[in-house]
Amino acid sequence: MNLSDSRIAGQPAESPGELSLRAQPLARLSAAEAVFNAIRADIESGRAAVGGKLSSEATLAHQYGVSRSVIREALRSCTALGLTVTKTGKGTFVVADKVANDLTLGQYSARELTEARPHIEVPAAGLAAQRRTDEQLETLRHIVDAMTAETDPESWVSLDSSFHAAIARASRNRVFASVVGDIRGALAHQSETLNMVADRQHASDVEHQRILAAIEAGSADEASAAMAAHLHAVGVALDSILNQ
Repeated sequence: MNLSDSRIAGQPAESPGELSLRAQPLARLSAAEAVFNAIRADIESGRAAVGGKLSSEATLAHQYGVSRSVIREALRSCTALGLTVTKTGKGTFVVADKVANDLTLGQYSARELTEARPHIEVPAAGLAAQRRTDEQLETLRHIVDAMTAETDPESWVSLDSSFHAAIARASRNRVFASVVGDIRGALAHQSETLNMVADRQHASDVEHQRILAAIEAGSADEASAAMAAHLHAVGVALDSILNQ
């Protein structure tokens, strides 16, 4: 699938004032990554100027030859980076030509998650190693196996948040389970953006396998350490995005 430098024949005309984004080759990336990179490049270069409105999801989907769900995924990452804002019923507008100093992940920010998660998920992983049931362990195995085989980015992100929520439940601490359940949406947005911008999916798979192995072995110390290492790697990836 290629992105043409000109508008595709038969493509819906853009409304006055909408920004026409320069299309680029999709290369060897997922469709969402390629669209995101193209839109981000246009914004950061000034081709899509601050204050302007992007074309509609339907127009962008036709332009790039992808589904509207792919366009939504790319636009969510642009919003998370602070480049755009989507207004219900009005469209998506460019609000900055540089990445913000924090990511917006729905109700929470990336820095808030980075600060809070080690105090919740590290001890939760340790308790899960000690308290998990056979059924909970099987659930974790199933999720990790599915993540390793998953090629659809959106499905992988859903599995990722399910994995962390399942560990919190396996800790049998209702506070941990409730907190992780509350931030699942933000975690999904964060994973989606990190996979798209920092190519984190494979590394996360390996880190999740280590967490699972420690929980399976019943080692609280190793499970806590594996979770801490995973969260540290996530934090490093976030810093690499925000400090560009």
